Amino acid sequence: MSYYREYDLEKNPGELGVGNIPAEKRPSYVNEDGTVPGESFEYGNSFFAKLQRLAGRFKIEQRGIERVPESERTDDGFKALLNVSTMWLSANMVVSSFAIGVLGKSLFYLGFVDAILVVLFFNLIGILPVCYFSTFGPRFGLRQMVLSRFWFGWWGVKLICVFNVLACIGWSSVNSIVGAQLINAVNNDVPGFAGIIIIAVCTFLVCLFGYKIVHAYEFWSWIPTFIIFLIVVGEFAHSGAFINLPMETGTSEMGSVLSFGAVVYGFATGWTSYAADYTVYQPSTQSRRKVFLWTWLGLIIPLLFTEMLGVAVMTATAINDGDNVYQAGYDQSGTGGLLAAVLFPPLGNFGKFCLVILALSIIANNCPNIYSVALTVQVLGRWTQHVPRFVWTFVGTLVYIAIAIPGYSHFEEVLENFMNFIGYWLAIYEGISLTEHFWFKRGFSGYDASHYDQPSKLPPGIAAIAAFCCGIAGMVVGMSQVWYVGPIALHAGEAPYGGDVGFELGFAFAAVSYLGLRTVELKYFSR
Repeated sequence: MSYYREYDLEKNPGELGVGNIPAEKRPSYVNEDGTVPGESFEYGNSFFAKLQRLAGRFKIEQRGIERVPESERTDDGFKALLNVSTMWLSANMVVSSFAIGVLGKSLFYLGFVDAILVVLFFNLIGILPVCYFSTFGPRFGLRQMVLSRFWFGWWGVKLICVFNVLACIGWSSVNSIVGAQLINAVNNDVPGFAGIIIIAVCTFLVCLFGYKIVHAYEFWSWIPTFIIFLIVVGEFAHSGAFINLPMETGTSEMGSVLSFGAVVYGFATGWTSYAADYTVYQPSTQSRRKVFLWTWLGLIIPLLFTEMLGVAVMTATAINDGDNVYQAGYDQSGTGGLLAAVLFPPLGNFGKFCLVILALSIIANNCPNIYSVALTVQVLGRWTQHVPRFVWTFVGTLVYIAIAIPGYSHFEEVLENFMNFIGYWLAIYEGISLTEHFWFKRGFSGYDASHYDQPSKLPPGIAAIAAFCCGIAGMVVGMSQVWYVGPIALHAGEAPYGGDVGFELGFAFAAVSYLGLRTVELKYFSR
């Protein structure tokens, strides 16, 4: 096989080996299994090739959604397992996770014990798909949205990509708002937009260089944040401000539990749509059980720790019927003000330093979003793939800055609504993809990874999109939002808001309808 022919990837997009071209007509440098050697991105004199050569000089990752050859999967051994575990450990050991716990009392009026139980059980459910799909990366060497072609088809996956782009941009916007609130709590003279820009620029610099640098940053960034959270635990315990708010009963309590659970689930399962992106450079011989276990540990530990801490600290706002420093801080600067009330009185300037560190932890939370948004955009169309990954990283950064700045003053409402939205679509995505994987493909043996760039050998996607629409129907009848309450949701709690069961019904409607629709599709299309 020759790797040194001259190719112009700009004039001949099919040269990338990804697109509606038969396997036998792939360029000579594309392997029979569809993998694309890394050096091929610099071939030719096109603008694409010149950008890639420039990126290569600075050690910027050049690969986008092309399948990774086995020879280039160098993320191996025990270090690889630590990489994937610390990836999610850092991404969730952040103030955004703490803010989720805060919502238990501030939005849903739950007591301490019931909020803690919701955090525990809904996180255990939400992270399972993330752990499982992480095992697909080593097996196939493909990104999560590219893998989704095997479930939704060449054209159907584009709809999923639109949702995923919204998820990546939305998460980044919401997270940067939290960080900006912290900076504002330290210094009221720093406007919200300045904090957002600081976080966004730092995140971009990490994601620009790609997979290895993202993993390197996440490998260590959880440590200072964990230390700060331990200081919060110590100072709050020493203050004696904790109140064991009683658990309520009845339909109102049931509705609050279900609605808070939807928010917790949405945050935990939000990583599903790019889980495999961070394991594609691991060899195919990597143990799937080990990848699952280490991913599970990297997710469950920070999620439970930070969210339960948020639940506990928020109970202090009930002191003196809300007339206290904790409630005042929360009213003024949201989550940042609440943490400032814990840290500033006893620690002074050091407490302010701690809040700055927590604000910068948002970088670790946003890195997966901004790295993966570029890969998702590349799946949208042939032309988007011919724009290098790092360019889309820059574009995505600009977009979420533009969204976060005007949204700064409406954080809590935006957070709750957005988390529910993410939980809804991902539940539908999971219902279809898991049904296809276990029922129709009968596990990993049912895939031919070399077909990832051949539309004629992928599912038509008609059944998947139709099932997705059925999932939306389930979501609509089960959702509970300020602006709309579904008929089933209304009976899952007390009027007027009921209880949110949108993600449960979305998953069930999508999975059940897909069973029937896909059976018919296979009968007529045989693929």
